[in-house]
Amino acid sequence: MENFQYYTPTKVIFGKGTEEQAGRLVKEQNCSRVLVHYGGSSAVKSGLLDRVFRSLEQEGIRYVSLGGVVPNPRLSKVYEGIELCKKEGVDFILAVGGGSVIDSAKAIGYGMTNDCDVWDLFEGKQAPSGCLPIGVILTIAAAGSEMSNSCVITKEEGWLKRGCNTDYGRCKFAVMNPELTYSLPRYQTQSGCTDILMHTMERYFSTGKTMELTDGISEALMRTVIRNVKILMEKPGDYDARAEIMWAGSLSHNGLTGCGTTGGDWASHQLEHELGGMFDVTHGAGLAAVWGSWARYVYKTSPGRFAKFAVNVMGVSDYSDDVDKTALEGIKAMEDFYRSIGMPTSVRELGIELTGEQIHELAYKCSFKNTRTIGRFQVLNMEDMEKIFTMAR
Repeated sequence: MENFQYYTPTKVIFGKGTEEQAGRLVKEQNCSRVLVHYGGSSAVKSGLLDRVFRSLEQEGIRYVSLGGVVPNPRLSKVYEGIELCKKEGVDFILAVGGGSVIDSAKAIGYGMTNDCDVWDLFEGKQAPSGCLPIGVILTIAAAGSEMSNSCVITKEEGWLKRGCNTDYGRCKFAVMNPELTYSLPRYQTQSGCTDILMHTMERYFSTGKTMELTDGISEALMRTVIRNVKILMEKPGDYDARAEIMWAGSLSHNGLTGCGTTGGDWASHQLEHELGGMFDVTHGAGLAAVWGSWARYVYKTSPGRFAKFAVNVMGVSDYSDDVDKTALEGIKAMEDFYRSIGMPTSVRELGIELTGEQIHELAYKCSFKNTRTIGRFQVLNMEDMEKIFTMAR
């Protein structure tokens, strides 16, 4: 087992009606003015925003609001939020939504506390030195941003999707009421579950050898998501299934499933970021579209690892005399599962016909103009990226 540091400072308030505690939780942060940041009309139509505003008012907390966050959150909205926060003297941000809203809130928080263009932090030109405190009322189980140090933003100029990972961006609290996810469209639920699985799989596919406990946690989490998303396909209002998936989303990306590993692979995420940046695809769906091609490209680095996944997660027979066969059966089983919940397993199934020129551009951007490699399970250069994108087309 590798050395590791595990840090999860986020306070979790989980269960029915917990959004009613928003005002009290924000008041505990000793702030003077709050930005309530949210996405589209669903938070308004559902009455959630009104309940949040009322809870803040009952505690005597002043607030301003900014909506309009879209999937693959935009840098332009971040700039708008920074300007509003400066104008209004905001010292706390309350994100009401899923990963896109939370990431936008984090980026605004970075922009308020760092003396540079916030995009410089995402391009790695400068390291963050702080962030405004963030709280979350979660409405989508997917990204795990409510308990992670991650933040991903899309810059419209050039359609670049880049991340900034630092503990400054960890949320002070996360309110999680599974009931708030009842009204999600089926596709969003399925994409969210795919994202949860992929956050775990990115860490699971490691070249480390002795991770029995961490492996067991990861395998149980993945089996739980697979089992419960199938329930939600038939019963979208099943509270227990929603609750299992919401908690799995947080645990999949708060570092727990990476303890003792080499830090995770993340190549599939890097590949998908370019698809998301160029074509604005749903993140979970994009991950499903590229994962199988990545897996077949790299599995020979450690076929035993893929065989373990096949048997312990996907329930594939253990062909002990043919580890490659077990590994490949596991990859196929995962792709079959994705198809069963309406997820794509190729870029074409996203409605995109990739040209050779586009494949080259995707790989060029993913390799930062052919200056970096990606992946830890198997290190991939720009040529490898092009081959995987070609396989996934």
